[in-house]
Amino acid sequence: MSARQISTAVVLGFALIALSGCGNTIRGVGKDVGGVVDATKDAGRSVANSVK
Repeated sequence: MSARQISTAVVLGFALIALSGCGNTIRGVGKDVGGVVDATKDAGRSVANSVK
């Protein structure tokens, strides 16, 4: 194998490892964003109720 083939194999290996962790990361980000949306709604309700 040439140096170029080895470096390509190494890069692909690292890419596969990185992508295997993406599923959990994406789910985690989705939960975080959902929490921020809920907190924003609650804060809006609190402000609206305090104005009444």
